[in-house]
Amino acid sequence: MVSIKDVAREAGVAISTVSKVLNNYPNVSEATKQKVNEVVERLGFVPNAVAASLSSKKVGRVALLIRLNLNTSASDEINMQYISGAVHKAKELQFDVITVFHSMIEDMSVDEVTAYFESQGIKGIIIYGMTTKDKVLHKLINGGRFKIVVIDAPMVNANTSSVSIDHVQAQYDVAKKTITENKCKKILYIAGEENGYVTAQRLEGIKKLCEEKKLKLNVKNGKFSELRARELTMRYSKNNHCVVCASDLMAIGAMKALIEMDIFRPVCGFDGIILMGYVGKQMNTVKQDFVRISEEALEELGRLMAGEEGRKVTMPHTLVRMKYEDIIC
Repeated sequence: MVSIKDVAREAGVAISTVSKVLNNYPNVSEATKQKVNEVVERLGFVPNAVAASLSSKKVGRVALLIRLNLNTSASDEINMQYISGAVHKAKELQFDVITVFHSMIEDMSVDEVTAYFESQGIKGIIIYGMTTKDKVLHKLINGGRFKIVVIDAPMVNANTSSVSIDHVQAQYDVAKKTITENKCKKILYIAGEENGYVTAQRLEGIKKLCEEKKLKLNVKNGKFSELRARELTMRYSKNNHCVVCASDLMAIGAMKALIEMDIFRPVCGFDGIILMGYVGKQMNTVKQDFVRISEEALEELGRLMAGEEGRKVTMPHTLVRMKYEDIIC
């Protein structure tokens, strides 16, 4: 069996250089890439990751493409639930799973990303946290080389499915509950990232509600930041009757600001993260089952890899008021 040592010796380069070429690392000359790839093809070399996948009883190798929020550790809770659900379902479906972070491929072209995933023996990809700015990922989806499931992004084609809750309806529901309970007329809405698909959908939900109820809406961009939401609340909450936030993290920032200002304004969030139970004030929020969403994504990927066409899958959401007693164990 041909080894990576054989490839390095035949190409006249170091083993580490072969590894860099196979894993599509930057800072490797085109001449070296061409020489190594020619030897790989001529000798029929199969990288260990691919060989392991092909020789196992697993039915396919998939990548979980995760976007980390480097500005806070609080959002890691959502990613950990996503990973937990995916790993659990992968075992059941006999998928081999690897985790890849957006930062690892953000400077690559679509051809480089494709080569990277192919070098890892990847057949399917689940993309978490995709935005409108991720042009390379859009090209990857449209290219059709992989079976892909996107979470919270409206991409559907023959090889791609979308799995998400109805963010428009969920934002409408939680805001309506909070506004109705407190008879609010002027709404401060703190939105998320400008380039996020869920940001646009949640904004659509609050606008729909305010138009129906003839409420005054004041929209500010909170960038999914607790600090930014705190600053916006301190600046604008006195002239509004309630604060509707597009994430729990921003709702926490808003509530802490109101407590410090010593004024009452009802606040609601979105997501249902555990931190909401430690704020000290109960708030309405949309609870997403991130574990189940990720499990559904794996099931959908299995369906695509079995030859079915892509589709839109809508998951349920619930409205909750998280309490400390509900989260301790």
